[in-house]
Amino acid sequence: MLSVILPASNEAGYIGPCLAALLASDPVPGGAEVIVVANGCRDDTAAHARSYAAAAQAAGWRLTVIERPVGDKIGALNAGDAVARGAMRAYLDADVIVSPALIAQLVQALAVAAPRYASGRVEIPAAKSAITRAYARFWLSLPFAKSVAPGYGLFAVNAAGRARWGEFPAIISDDTFVRLQFSPAERIGCTAIYRWPMIEGFSALVRVRRRQNAGVAQIAALFPGILAREGKPRLGFSGLLRCARAEPMGFAAYAAVSLAVKARRGGEDWTRGR
Repeated sequence: MLSVILPASNEAGYIGPCLAALLASDPVPGGAEVIVVANGCRDDTAAHARSYAAAAQAAGWRLTVIERPVGDKIGALNAGDAVARGAMRAYLDADVIVSPALIAQLVQALAVAAPRYASGRVEIPAAKSAITRAYARFWLSLPFAKSVAPGYGLFAVNAAGRARWGEFPAIISDDTFVRLQFSPAERIGCTAIYRWPMIEGFSALVRVRRRQNAGVAQIAALFPGILAREGKPRLGFSGLLRCARAEPMGFAAYAAVSLAVKARRGGEDWTRGR
């Protein structure tokens, strides 16, 4: 059985389409459940999630909605894990839209005894702001985005893989922490897609990028040597130049965000990836 853990904080505008797509998935071998953990919500995220109870039942899914008063993604992940019944676990952001084939593909990929990690193939919807569109085009050309199963917004593990850590630690970057529990050879990229929106506007991109950098630095400090498992190819100056020539406007946007991140301090506060 697969348990999908879905933390959600003030996601009333996103949780409906996310759940609708999830419940429209192709039949999942072994069955599936989704656990929505509404944390620190000042809107009706939980009510929106509960409104999908009938759709979940019709689709053969079990839907559980948990409400927590504090906005804390790590706490939400641990709360979802605590009540999950499935041996396989998927962790899904509330603004992600999965394609019908993806969840079943994840289960099939993880149906082995050895520890495995899997994700799908990401698509970034066209952003409203020109700078986000340019930034996204360049970002998708970088080694991390092109690596096998980078897992931003959605990742899944089998029972042996989930046994590699206990509760989620109090860290910024839960997706990086989990991905680096696995060697590149243990990660599986499924062909089915999911849609993951990128945050809009220059200042928002700077804020998210600063937090991403802080998350990686934190993991390097708390778990020495773990970043060596990343396995992504080095870009190098020649590779960067090649990407810049292919996407000059995207490079300009990416470089501007990078410079702004270095020029400003901070980055500990929680913020959405989009």
